[in-house]
Amino acid sequence: MAHDPSLLDFNISPELQEMGELLHEVCRNEIIPRRLELDEKEEYPFEIFKKFKEAGLPAIMYPEEYGGAGLGLFASILFAEIVSEYCLGVNTAISATKLGALPIEHGGTEEQKKKYLSAFASGEKIGAFGLTEPNAGSDVPNLSTTAVKKGDRYILNGTKQWISNSGVADVYTIFALTDKSKGPRGMSCFIVEKGTKGLSYGKLEQKMGIRCSHTRQVILEDCEVPEENLVGLKPNRGFIHAIQTLTSSRPAVAASAVGLATGAYKEAVKYARAREQFGKNIINFQAVQHMLADMATRIEQARLITYRAAKYAMAGHPDTAKYSAMAKYAASETAVAVCNDSLQLHGGYGFTKDYPIEKMYRDAKILTIYEGTSQIQKNEIGAYIIKESATLK
Repeated sequence: MAHDPSLLDFNISPELQEMGELLHEVCRNEIIPRRLELDEKEEYPFEIFKKFKEAGLPAIMYPEEYGGAGLGLFASILFAEIVSEYCLGVNTAISATKLGALPIEHGGTEEQKKKYLSAFASGEKIGAFGLTEPNAGSDVPNLSTTAVKKGDRYILNGTKQWISNSGVADVYTIFALTDKSKGPRGMSCFIVEKGTKGLSYGKLEQKMGIRCSHTRQVILEDCEVPEENLVGLKPNRGFIHAIQTLTSSRPAVAASAVGLATGAYKEAVKYARAREQFGKNIINFQAVQHMLADMATRIEQARLITYRAAKYAMAGHPDTAKYSAMAKYAASETAVAVCNDSLQLHGGYGFTKDYPIEKMYRDAKILTIYEGTSQIQKNEIGAYIIKESATLK
């Protein structure tokens, strides 16, 4: 398919620039002083979320008709990139609500959208996305959670694994099989509210990184959900909702990686300008300049493919899934590489908690794992290559 040049226009509107400046200011004031303590204590960033709410920042990620700012998907991309520059854990905690909202945004009824998206946009409610299971991580179609219709309710049974915001969220979008005979095509998505009988949570996972983002199992034991909480009010549409959600969320994960890499790069530059060895600042050594040049170049490459994926998603382009996979793969691997080089440049100091790069290094690895591992992204890209190879001349 021919490329549309308009999809390569990455100019940021004055409105988005203003939003970005506000977001940077709030992050500098609220995240930097707290991020190390939140990481060490594994505390959810409630106070930071409160400040975001007061500044009206959650609205950035939602449509205007549901109380959002109506700035489009690109605003969500910039949101994830900017917040992750300061702390990937805080971004994961806050952006997990948007992830939980996406199945409703893509497939919900107008009533469901007004009720839940408005609450997310105002910051009144925290959300979570419940797809992954203990035996269905990368193998998404292999779900075992079930939803059985009983009168005007569905009875859900199963366990969800690695759920960001589990135990914290007010609203969960849970995927379950409503027709086992159809396999993944028999999957549905349900809105489950905190406090619902039969809904409980596992232990807080002890993670290497993004420790202020809480991760637990979601446990469903004869959990009764009213039929009006079936997303879209139509059963067996969940697989479509899941694919749509992952396709549109992966550019945001890629943007998170770009943001984290940018933060790590800035720390490297600051350290290189301040650190003296052999009578001069190490930024004057060619070896250090080459490291910084590689970092800066890789970040710009990742940013460009991420923005391209976002533009394709906004346009509903048929190649959106391919570019989303490419962006997620390229940007997440870039974040790991840049954090590694930044820590290396810091030397022994980078291995201590005296500098933020130690935490950034630990945080980075999750980007190559959650919302589809790097290997899963390459599988998807490979599938497109096979498909496209049939048309090569």
